[in-house]
Amino acid sequence: MPEIIWLVIGAVAGIALGFVATRLLASSATKRAAEEAASVVENAKQQAETMRREAVIEAKDQALKYKQEVEDANKERMREVRSAENRITQREESLDRRSETLDAREHQISSLQGQIERRERDLDEAEAEMGRRLERVAGMTPDEAKEELLDTIRDEVTHESAAIIRDAEARTKAEADKKARMILSLAIQRVAADHSAENTVSAIHIPSDDLKGRIIGREGRNIRSFEQLTGTNLIIDDTPECVTISCFDPVRREIGRVTMENLVADGRIHPARIEEMYGKAVQLVNQRVQEAGEQAAFDTGIHDLHPELVRTLGRLRYRTSYGQNVLNHSLEVAYLSGVMASELGLDPIPAKRAGLLHDLGKAVDHEVEGSHAVIGADLARRFGERVEIVHAIEAHHGDVDPNTVIDVLVQAADAISAARPGARKETLDAYIKRLEKLEEIANAHEGVERTYAIQAGREVRVMVKPEVVDEAQSVVLAHDIAHQIESEMQYPGQVKVVVIRESRAVDYAK
Repeated sequence: MPEIIWLVIGAVAGIALGFVATRLLASSATKRAAEEAASVVENAKQQAETMRREAVIEAKDQALKYKQEVEDANKERMREVRSAENRITQREESLDRRSETLDAREHQISSLQGQIERRERDLDEAEAEMGRRLERVAGMTPDEAKEELLDTIRDEVTHESAAIIRDAEARTKAEADKKARMILSLAIQRVAADHSAENTVSAIHIPSDDLKGRIIGREGRNIRSFEQLTGTNLIIDDTPECVTISCFDPVRREIGRVTMENLVADGRIHPARIEEMYGKAVQLVNQRVQEAGEQAAFDTGIHDLHPELVRTLGRLRYRTSYGQNVLNHSLEVAYLSGVMASELGLDPIPAKRAGLLHDLGKAVDHEVEGSHAVIGADLARRFGERVEIVHAIEAHHGDVDPNTVIDVLVQAADAISAARPGARKETLDAYIKRLEKLEEIANAHEGVERTYAIQAGREVRVMVKPEVVDEAQSVVLAHDIAHQIESEMQYPGQVKVVVIRESRAVDYAK
């Protein structure tokens, strides 16, 4: 027990000593922290005071700088104000001097005006005196003299103006004719075209005449089936190794030709096979028609045509006129119209469009009554073409009067394409009859001695009797013959009529 008590007492004493030591240590740390805090606060106060002083100094510097700038600006403004005052003062002095000068001039003008008025009065009196003297000498009043003078001047001006107008018209016509020839020759040179005419192919070669019987079929059933399907006439005669297809519709004729060629190549000819080959031929020809129309539009640079117009244009691939392919002719007219429009400073696109579509009616003229120009104009109008294009189509053969430059260009281009060498041809019988008709028309007039149709019927030379037809009647005779040829004949291009009158005096020295 005594040991335990001593242990307890020792523990309590140790605890008491530890507590006292801890309190002493804590008191010392607190004192040091307080001292450090006081030191930090003191340092902060010193730094704050330093920053305040620096800010005050900087603010003073800024204030001085701003004050200096304001003073400089005020000085500059004062200089400008003084300069403006000087200019105003100088201007006022100048205005004062100008006012004095104007006053002096006004005084001078008033003096001169008085002198002018006095002189005008003197002149009026002198003129009146001169008028009285002239009246006494001429015996006419002033109004009568004025009227006579105006009449004289009017007659002279009328005569001179008429002469000027005649000279201007002559120069204008000569210049216009020269310019037109230049434009036409340039257009012809720039447009390249084939010089060979195209024939309408309707004869089909067959390997042997034995095939004609198979084409006809038993009791003619094959030929009847072929003609009913194609809408053509199949002509089988004694011509060796050849059958002929006849039809007014060029597209149907082409379909019949393709169908017959395929049947001949296949060798099997019966109604079912004919119908099958006909269907293939229709697809092929329709495809060719569409491609031809699209190619023509592409070649001329016209890409907004109605699809029906493109298809109708492609049908012209199988249409000919005097042996000339109408689609190629339409392309030539489009090119020529575009070139001439460009030379005249116009937009070539409308001219090319009208030239391309001008013979559109020939694709359907066997189906619709009327002139192909009117038919083509109706088609173009129906499918939305512009008014000037429709009128150019309708006027290219004179069915209506031309009223625009495009109308005249299409007419000229159509004549150039149709009349160029090698463009068109006709049969020998038709050619001979045309020449005979030309000579017959000329010989029917009184005073004609002989007539010669030359240049393939493009020129007629008429020899007249000089004792019957004088110089003035020769001009009238040429006009009458040309007018009769226009009204009674059909021909490509134009016909030149030349009347020749010759007088000879012959004697012999013996």
